[in-house]
Amino acid sequence: MFKDFKEFAIRGNVVDMAVGIIIGAAFGSVVKSLVSDIIMPPIGLILGNVDFTNLFILLKGGEIPGPYASLADANAAGAVTVNYGVFINTILSLLIVAFAVFLLVRSINRMRQQKEAPPPKPTTKTCAYCLSAIAINATRCAYCTSELKTESG
Repeated sequence: MFKDFKEFAIRGNVVDMAVGIIIGAAFGSVVKSLVSDIIMPPIGLILGNVDFTNLFILLKGGEIPGPYASLADANAAGAVTVNYGVFINTILSLLIVAFAVFLLVRSINRMRQQKEAPPPKPTTKTCAYCLSAIAINATRCAYCTSELKTESG
């Protein structure tokens, strides 16, 4: 059983998948930082100093009565909220990740695409009577001496 598990674990696909998951997790944290630290502040500034993470709808006040200046304050008070600002951040993160993956896959596909040379034109053809390989322009078979039909006539 241990031997079977070892073969499974070191199989190429499993190792590739593990590497992909590890790199994906690291990529996810980079994208999260890109969205929350680089992209969202200018967008918030353009929209009038709006911090999307602090956009929420108060459904029920907490132990400390509202209004709450931030989502953290509402959570600390035990308020029930709909956090649509966090949802907007998550959607933007998804779009950025999808676009980054698209660019990555597109560049990999372009690297893989090499102009393949067209196949060479055939220099031989098969005799219809004895099935021997003969020159493409031959009018008689060198093996059975049959007269061959040419493509032009």
